[in-house]
Amino acid sequence: MVEQTDYRGDQAAGLRRLFGHQTTRVITFVGGSAGVGRSTIVANLALALGRLGKEVLVLDENTRGGVAACYGALARNDLLQVVNREKGLDDVLLTVGPGVRVLPAACAVSELPRLTLDQQDSLLAVLSGLVPCPDYILVDASHDHPLGFSPFGLAAHETVIVVPPTAGAITEAYALIKKVSLAYASRHYRVLVNRARAVEDGRTVFGNIARVTHGRKLAHLEYAGCLPVDERLSQAARLCQPAVGLYPESPAAKLLRTLAGNILDWPVNEAAGLEQFLQQLLHLSQRYDPVAIYA
Repeated sequence: MVEQTDYRGDQAAGLRRLFGHQTTRVITFVGGSAGVGRSTIVANLALALGRLGKEVLVLDENTRGGVAACYGALARNDLLQVVNREKGLDDVLLTVGPGVRVLPAACAVSELPRLTLDQQDSLLAVLSGLVPCPDYILVDASHDHPLGFSPFGLAAHETVIVVPPTAGAITEAYALIKKVSLAYASRHYRVLVNRARAVEDGRTVFGNIARVTHGRKLAHLEYAGCLPVDERLSQAARLCQPAVGLYPESPAAKLLRTLAGNILDWPVNEAAGLEQFLQQLLHLSQRYDPVAIYA
């Protein structure tokens, strides 16, 4: 126990020296079920933020059909191989657009609770050694995470829940909020409604979820916005390109650029930063209780 405590103290001190006043924001995107359009949204937002002059890192937890494919790129390796010193970071990290890099991390995320101290140290070195340092880390959190919910998601500064306007998706999104809120006291989420027929549908979906969530005092929800059903968005996805780049004047692309601009204005907690995120990530990954999530 003493060695573990000393290690954490030395590790925290090292992080403070490395980062100083780090302003990296970490935003995780989750869905109550598969097929909500999460990866497509993350890919487009990353490109939009990159075109606003920001350095963006996408941490991709998907084992197949991940974010890299949305840019026509192939993810051959995983962050875990870098942590294990089997590959160099350049072998895994994919540059997919101006200011946008994708880091496949499905295997690394699944192994987080079992990392040795040496592997944890390696993970810290990899993420802290990114050059240039990202302004934003967007986590595309897999719905199929083996522990039910990603530690990357729990440690993030912001959590965005992507919800299509269907009864099943709304129920599953609420169930996810309830489980994570009760298990980990995670009390703030933003809701992004995807594939809405009209703006009013987005407000209605958000209102329904927020009314129940607030009424039961589970969490505070904020409305992140609404993306319409847009064939151009679907067509761009089939062509393995973000609509923001391929069809910039399409309704969805315009709203995605607006959302990217709004993200820049989201309030910044003074404690938010890459240092805080990494410390929280290691802390949570070693204390992660899947029973609480599944209960």
